[in-house]
Amino acid sequence: QVQLVESGGGFVQPGGSLRLSCAASGSISSVYYMRWYRQAPGQQRELVAGISRSGATTNYAEFVKGRFTISRDNAKNTGYLQMNNLKPEDTAVYYCNADIQIPGLVRNYWGQGTQVTVSS
Repeated sequence: QVQLVESGGGFVQPGGSLRLSCAASGSISSVYYMRWYRQAPGQQRELVAGISRSGATTNYAEFVKGRFTISRDNAKNTGYLQMNNLKPEDTAVYYCNADIQIPGLVRNYWGQGTQVTVSS
């Protein structure tokens, strides 16, 4: 059984920083593309950032460019989202999503989410 577990969320004042982690565990052969999404109350889930397996390709939503950085450590099957200069509008539940190879196939998995609250 494969699990994605996020951590690192919390409460921070505007202008502050947080670093989210997403650890994949289980019978994993390889973790391919990793993504971070977020969902604010009453809003649709939206893509924040994505990163290829090699890390050579990254993409960001316009509203986080220059403030957030996505990275990964393949040896640990872990992805990260460094969030700087946080704004109240960044308040949301942040979800990790990844394409993971298990014996015989590649499947898409979601984590359970971690709450990020930005407020003064």
